[in-house]
Formats: sequence, C-alpha cells, structure tokens
Amino acid sequence: MDAVECIKTRMSIRKFKPEPVPKKVLLNIIDAAKRSPSYKNTQPWEVAIVSGAKKDELSKILIELFEKGEKTSPDIPEPLSWTPNMEMRIKELFRKRSERFGIDFSDPEYIKKAKKANFRFYGAPHGIFLFQDASLPQWSLFDIGLFAQSLMLAAHASGLGTVPQAFLTDYAGAVKEFLGIPESKRLVLGISIGRPDLEDKTNSFRTDRVDSSEIVKWIE
Repeated sequence: MDAVECIKTRMSIRKFKPEPVPKKVLLNIIDAAKRSPSYKNTQPWEVAIVSGAKKDELSKILIELFEKGEKTSPDIPEPLSWTPNMEMRIKELFRKRSERFGIDFSDPEYIKKAKKANFRFYGAPHGIFLFQDASLPQWSLFDIGLFAQSLMLAAHASGLGTVPQAFLTDYAGAVKEFLGIPESKRLVLGISIGRPDLEDKTNSFRTDRVDSSEIVKWIE
C-alpha cells in the first residue's frame, strides 16, 4: 500500500491472534522506524520487546499491582485536564463507543476490565516498550513520538496490528525492573503488536477525525 493509504487505514487493534510474529519481521519493522527524523539525528529511542512466557509473567505482575490498588507512577504523568474542544471530542468518542457496543464506558467495573485487558496486551503475542534517557529534554519526546508512529505504520504495512497504550506505563518502575531497564531510562510508551483479529467485534469500531477547517488556518 502507498503511504497515504497506510496512514488512513491504520487503526488501534484491541484483539489479536495469539500466533507469534517472526523476529525477523519485528526487526524489519524496527529498522523501518529508525528512519524517523530526530533533532540533530540524536535518535533518542530505545526498544524492548517482550514475548511468550515473559510477557505473560509481566502481565501478571501488572494486574496484581492494579488489583492491590498500588498507586500508579508513570514516568510521564497522565494528563489531568483538556481544553473544552478536546473534552468534547473525548465525550463524543465515549458516546459513540457506548452506542456501538452497548457498554457504559464510565462504569467503574468496565474500567477495571479495560485496564486488565491493557495489561494483558489485548492478547497480542508481543509487547513493545519505548524508552529514552530520562535526562533528555522535552523535544526528545516529540522525536520518540515520530518513531512510534513510524513503527505502527511499518507494522500495518506488514499486515500486523498495533495499539499504543499509556496504561502499560502506569507502573513504570515495575516494568523497568522486570525488563532489566535502568531507572535512568524514561518509559514513554507501550505498544501491543501482532496479527489483528479483524473478525472480532472489538476491532469493528473506527474513530472519526475533525474537519480540517477546525485545525487549519490559511494565511494568504
């Protein structure tokens, strides 16, 4: 597929087939993502990929922390407020998803179930964690965002699915300890990756986008 089609058809996958992806395929995706631009070619991204029994073990650790009510401690704090127009988009998303699936997404029990699904990598055979040195400035977060997008597009072009997950960073210390990552590294994002189960209803929902007139200003 061409680049524009790849961008427009990529979607966040929340149900995967369990079959593992060959390491060569995953490495090819990482190699493609490395072509992402970065400030002065600093390439401030580091990658850890967890699979198989180790992935299941990490899932168990994260779910146990969640069930015990352990306070979350992500390296990048979650946003606590949004502008009015963004808040409206969030509410509209929840409304449409509720209509599509008949679920109250504000129900505490559903929220618990959804978080556990995150910690189980939505059944994906692999989890990817993106790190960078914690001493790096904010601009490097932009660079690693470019890397993450390139990675997900390369995966989609290879017939795989991905979903970026902030929840996988909730217990950053525990993740880094399990993966053998130094505390001097900043956990930026978790990404589940595998073959998408497109027959599952979970993957039938597509989010919309605002009209370009809402975000573009022409100066002529």
